[in-house]
Amino acid sequence: MSQQNFIIWVFCWIDDNLTQLQQGRRFRSRGYPPKLSDAEAITMEVVGEFLGFSTDKGIWTYFNHHWREWFPGLGSRANFAKQTSNLWVVKQQLQEKLARLLGALDRPVHIIDGFPLPVCGFKRAKGCANFKGQADYGYCAAKNETDYGFKGHLMIDEIGVVTGFTLTPANVSERKAAWGVIGSITGCLLGDKGYLGVEFKKEMKAEGIEMITPVRANMDAPLPRKTRRAINAKRRLIETVISQLAGQFAIEKCWARDLWHLSNRIARKLLSHTLGIFANFKQGKSQRDWLQQANVIGC
Repeated sequence: MSQQNFIIWVFCWIDDNLTQLQQGRRFRSRGYPPKLSDAEAITMEVVGEFLGFSTDKGIWTYFNHHWREWFPGLGSRANFAKQTSNLWVVKQQLQEKLARLLGALDRPVHIIDGFPLPVCGFKRAKGCANFKGQADYGYCAAKNETDYGFKGHLMIDEIGVVTGFTLTPANVSERKAAWGVIGSITGCLLGDKGYLGVEFKKEMKAEGIEMITPVRANMDAPLPRKTRRAINAKRRLIETVISQLAGQFAIEKCWARDLWHLSNRIARKLLSHTLGIFANFKQGKSQRDWLQQANVIGC
C-alpha cells in the first residue's frame, strides 16, 4: 500500500485497539493529556521504523519536516521521546494482541533463539558508564566473539510471528532465559544446541512442551536423518526473523542509556515487525509472504 494509506491504516488500527486496552481508564494518573495523542505517537514510531528511522531523533525529525500537517500536536523532540517511552508496556500489549489475532500463540510449533545486544564495543566496556550492574560479558557462538551488554531471547511461531521475548544480561544461559519467553504455549519448541540438556527437556516436558534440539557430535541422534534435516530447515526461520529485526529495524543497536528507553526501543521494533505481518495478512497475501517486510509500504 502507499505510504499515505499505510499511515492511515496504522493509525486507525492502533487508535481502535488503544481504546479497547484502556477500557475507560487513563494511561496517566494525573496531568493534562498530551497534545499529540498516544495513537499518533505510536503511529509515528511504527511508520518511522518501516522507513528506516530507528531512533527517536530520526523519527521525530522526519515527521516534523514532512508530515507536520498530519500531526499538528507534535511538540519538541524531548517531549516526543518521553511520551513514547512511557508507552512501552502499551506497545507490548498491542504486539501480543496482534500475535493472538494471527493465531500465533495456538500453533503447535514454535522456535526459540537468542541474539546479542551489545552496549558498546568490547574494548570500551571497562570505561562504559551505561547499564552498570545490569549489563555483563557474554559469548556469541554464531559470531565467535565476546561482547558486553545484553542478550535478546526471541520466540516465534512456525510462520515467523513473534510470540515471546525477554532481555537478559549477556552471560545468562539460553536455557535459564527460556522460562521468561515461553509463556503459555504448548507443543513442539525448536532450539539450537544452547537449549540442549536432559534435565531442561524434562522440565519443559512437564509444562507440556516438547523441546527439540540438535545433538552434539559425541551423542546418539534420537531422530532419523531426514527428520533432523526438516527440523533444521524449519529452525532456520528464526534466523530470518532475527536478520530482519537486526537489518531493517536495527534491534541489535543499543542506542539507549537506561533500561526504560531500551525497553521502549525493543517493544517498538517487535510491534512494527508484527504489524507488518498483519498488514500482509489483511491484504490477502499467502502465509509464505507474510514475512516480506520490505514490501509493506509501496510507492
